[in-house]
Amino acid sequence: MNKNKSPRLKTSVGGAGSFIQKYSVIIAWVVVIAAFTIGSGDLFFNFNTLSLITGTRSVVVILALAIMIPLTAGDYDMSSGFTMTLANMITVFLAVEMGWNVWQSAIIAILVGLLVGAVNGIFVVKIGIDPFIVTMGVGTFLAGVTLWISNKTLSGTELAPLQHVSIGKLFNIQYIFFYCFILMLILWYIFEHTSAGKKILFIGHGKEVARLSGIKVGKVRWICLMASSTLSAFAGVMYSGVTGSARSGSCNDFMMPAFAAAFLGSTFIKPGRFNPVGTFIAVYFLETGIRGLSLLGFSTYVQNLFYGAALVLAVALSAIMKKRSLKADKAKKIAALAADDACSQGENVPDKA
Repeated sequence: MNKNKSPRLKTSVGGAGSFIQKYSVIIAWVVVIAAFTIGSGDLFFNFNTLSLITGTRSVVVILALAIMIPLTAGDYDMSSGFTMTLANMITVFLAVEMGWNVWQSAIIAILVGLLVGAVNGIFVVKIGIDPFIVTMGVGTFLAGVTLWISNKTLSGTELAPLQHVSIGKLFNIQYIFFYCFILMLILWYIFEHTSAGKKILFIGHGKEVARLSGIKVGKVRWICLMASSTLSAFAGVMYSGVTGSARSGSCNDFMMPAFAAAFLGSTFIKPGRFNPVGTFIAVYFLETGIRGLSLLGFSTYVQNLFYGAALVLAVALSAIMKKRSLKADKAKKIAALAADDACSQGENVPDKA
């Protein structure tokens, strides 16, 4: 008797095209480094530049990874930069002005960040207000709280222990870079190898479908907002150690680079999906561009031009990648249904002796 075999669906994305799409920013990064090295010589390609790129701006990595978590679930956290600024101010104010232990101050700052996320969750999940509006309003409120605490620049030797663990160096690279790398690995593991991460991704693809599948959508979104604000506060604490000071509005300008990196990161490694590895690399890719342009003599205003253009381009590319991903998923489902139909029709054909 003849045995009917199920037809196998072979899917292959164009080899070279798929590789370029998956590693596009990394390839562009290599090209940018080569261009700046040729253009500026030893001024760019040296350990001092590497230390600068992986140093002070590494706090943007923490903020970008924080923002990426609710973005993956389909929500915006526009209060993240303001939470970072408030945490920076609380850490320095309590340590310098109030005489608290710097580690106690840091813990209080992070707990305040957790509270901010809980408040965001109440309005977004429980009341059902658009997260963009809620987090913008909460961020404005936090900016007022920061000014209320102090409207001057604060600094002091009391921050020395925090500075030591932030800007101490290993292989001429500040410790904070390694913290960012570890944080990226933790988030990568959560999103790739845990059920919690899969739930967040599922919600990001469609909240209603996720709800019908039995996922507690509101609870997961709330946790994502709390994780975002807590990590934003952690970024503020780290910024206190990096700069040894605090002032109102000190970290608000980091929000645009963080969003630009999160969206740019969704265009490669895992095209069409926010992902920690892509976000991590995107921050340093953008910072390499800024650092190289400044060494070539461009004015400081080019930083705003660069990040603004990067954000618009990254959002556009992210939207295109997401549409392509949805089309590919739809095509796979149609092909799978066709294969099942062909298989069932084959099984209905009587065997010939």
